[in-house]
Amino acid sequence: MSDGYPAMPPTHARPLHRPSHGRGLPLRVGTRASPLALWQTRHFLEIVTGFCPVLRNAGAFEEHVITTSGDRIQDRRLADIGGKGLFAKEIHEALLDGRVDFAVHSLKDLETEMPPGIVLCCTLKREDARDALILGGGCGTPDPADPFACLPEGATLGTASLRRQAQVLAARPDLTVGVIRGNVQKRLSRVRDGGFDATLLALAGLRRLGLEHEVALVLDPEACVPSAGQGIVGVTCRATDTELHELLSGIEDTEAAAVSRAERALLAALDGSCRTPIGGHARLLPDGTLHLTGLVARADGSFLLKRSLRGAVADAARIGQELGDSLRADSPADIFG
Repeated sequence: MSDGYPAMPPTHARPLHRPSHGRGLPLRVGTRASPLALWQTRHFLEIVTGFCPVLRNAGAFEEHVITTSGDRIQDRRLADIGGKGLFAKEIHEALLDGRVDFAVHSLKDLETEMPPGIVLCCTLKREDARDALILGGGCGTPDPADPFACLPEGATLGTASLRRQAQVLAARPDLTVGVIRGNVQKRLSRVRDGGFDATLLALAGLRRLGLEHEVALVLDPEACVPSAGQGIVGVTCRATDTELHELLSGIEDTEAAAVSRAERALLAALDGSCRTPIGGHARLLPDGTLHLTGLVARADGSFLLKRSLRGAVADAARIGQELGDSLRADSPADIFG
C-alpha cells in the first residue's frame, strides 16, 4: 500500500460460515479514521490472519471507517461532552445493527461497562503503557527524578486528559494547562509551532506511528500513572456472535488480559464521573505476581491519592476491586461527584 499503513496480508481462503448471523466472508471490521486507529486495526488483522489460515485472503476483511462523536468534537474536553466512551459509541451502534462484525479500539477508550449486547472478546499484547513528555524549544533538559522541572515558570502544557493535568499540576501548580485535542500528529505540531510549551502523549501511540524520536522523556508509571488500558488494543464483537468470539479469543494475549482485568476492575470500583482523574497501571513482576497502582485526584492537583496492591494473577479482578475500594474510601466525596 502507498499510505504507509500495514497492508492486509493476501493468501488463500476457504469459505467461513458463522451461523450466529449467517454471514460468511468478508468480515467487516469497524475502526476510527485516525492514523493510529488504522495502524492498530491493520496490525490486528495481520495477527488474526497469521493465526487463522482460512482468513488469509485479500478479500477476507472490509475496513469500515466510522467517525465518532469524540472525533467530531475537537474544541472541548471529553469530560465536557460525555467522556471517553464517545470514541466507541457510533462503532458499537454499527456492531449492534449489523453494519460491522467486530471493531478494534484503544482499550483505554472503551467504557468500563460494555453496552448490552457487546463484549470485549480479545486484548492484544501490550505496547509500553507509559506516558511520554514532549517539549518545545523553550524548555530545559528533563530530569527523570523531577520530570516537570524543565518547564519554565508559568509554562503552558497542552492536554485533554484530566488524569495528566492533575498529576502535572500536583507537581507544578504554577503551570497553565490548555486543552489540546486531535490526532497524535496534530498534538505534536501544536508544540512544535509554539502553541504549547509541552504536552504528554502515550508512548505506545508514538511508537506505533514511528514517532518515538519526538519524546524528550518517558515517565515512570509510578510517578505519572497511565490511563487504565493504555497501550492495549481491544477488540469488541456482538455477544451472540459466539463463533467469531471463539476465533478471536485464540489470539488473546494472556498478560494483557490479566492486567486489563485488574485495571478495568479498578475503574469499576471507583465508578468516578468522566470528570474524575483516575489512573491505573498493572504489570507482572518477575516472580509472576501482579502489581497494580491506582490513582485518584482532583483536576487542579490539590488532592492526589496513589496506592499499590499486588497478588496472584488469578485474582486480578479482585485486586482491582480491592484497590479501587480503598482509594474511594479515603478520598473526599466531591472527587466522585
